[in-house]
Amino acid sequence: MDELFSIKQRFGIIGNSEALNRAIEMALRVAATDLSVLISGESGVGKEFFPQIIHTHSARKHGKYIAVNCGAIPEGTIDSELFGHEKGSFTGAIEARKGYFEEADGGTIFLDEVAELPLSTQARLLRVLQSGEFMRVGSSKIQKTNVRVVAATNVDLPLAIAEGRFREDLYYRLGTVPIVVPALRQRRDDIYLLFRKFASDVSVRYQMPAISLDEGARHLLENHYWKGNIRQLKNVAEQISAIEEARLITEPILRKYLPAAGSGQAAMVMGGPAESDFTDERELLYKILFDLKSDMNDIKRMLIEMNGGYAPHSEPTAQPVTPVSALLQPHTPHHYVREAQETIGEEVFEEPAKPLSKEEKLREEILRALRHNGGKRKEAARELFMSERTLYRKINELNIDVKNI
Repeated sequence: MDELFSIKQRFGIIGNSEALNRAIEMALRVAATDLSVLISGESGVGKEFFPQIIHTHSARKHGKYIAVNCGAIPEGTIDSELFGHEKGSFTGAIEARKGYFEEADGGTIFLDEVAELPLSTQARLLRVLQSGEFMRVGSSKIQKTNVRVVAATNVDLPLAIAEGRFREDLYYRLGTVPIVVPALRQRRDDIYLLFRKFASDVSVRYQMPAISLDEGARHLLENHYWKGNIRQLKNVAEQISAIEEARLITEPILRKYLPAAGSGQAAMVMGGPAESDFTDERELLYKILFDLKSDMNDIKRMLIEMNGGYAPHSEPTAQPVTPVSALLQPHTPHHYVREAQETIGEEVFEEPAKPLSKEEKLREEILRALRHNGGKRKEAARELFMSERTLYRKINELNIDVKNI
């Protein structure tokens, strides 16, 4: 227990949940070996701490530790970044350059978002793991490296294998020792501790009184779903600290900050059967409906201006307002049209339709995020809790025209 406490202090890890302690203990036990490790967990759970724990408690602790975000490197340059290149091997290669595997020789390399690697790069990585051999881009000379590989992902790799996006042999090679980092909602007793730490950090940094929660706000905080995990919790703590004048935060105040990214998406909480009904489809359609309500208000104001300041429905000759059902997606489920009527307060003419496909829902969500962030892909990716590379790939797969957003 003393060693666990020391590690948490050193790396700033907050929490005492059994699942978190088990993950840290596993990292300590595997550190003394040279086995490859695969760390899995949702985005924002703090996976980046575990390769550091493994490196600093290994025989390689005096060697280099290099962290690589595989999702942030363009597909065309990822091989060069990892394995190096020779002079003239491609346009812009004005001199030879070492890659991360060459630089990290004798140390540890951390491959974050490893599921974002292209299949061709996955084949190269497999060779390094099997034999320690690699070749620079543009070279036929085989080189050797002695590195410890720790990888992390928030992707369901067995599903990615089934869909042909990840090599099965690489999965088993990387996952010699799997470590699962629990989601924040699985660490309910740690949520308030983390919130207090983030609020205290803001207080010290900006020399302001720290915020605190009343009993109702704390209950809401601990029972929220936290889709973005620790990253989202920190964001909420910092927002409230900076924006709210009151230092004692009540449940109504806290509730304003819980919908993801302020988008109006229904907050998901842990609890009874009613909460569990918030499926991905339902969340997405509620988001569309709330956005639609805003669009309808804009349409009303525009029509009033066009009619000289009078509401269209008050004039006998006014043009009819477009029914809400006509503005909904053509494949909006029948029962959601009824919910739109309740949400928006307009007369709705129901039309039978088919459910949205997964691709259509994802396309709509990406378009909303891009519009919400003015077409900025980096901000949209953060709102969607996905890497920039994944967003780029989905934009291409779904034929989304970003120029007209």
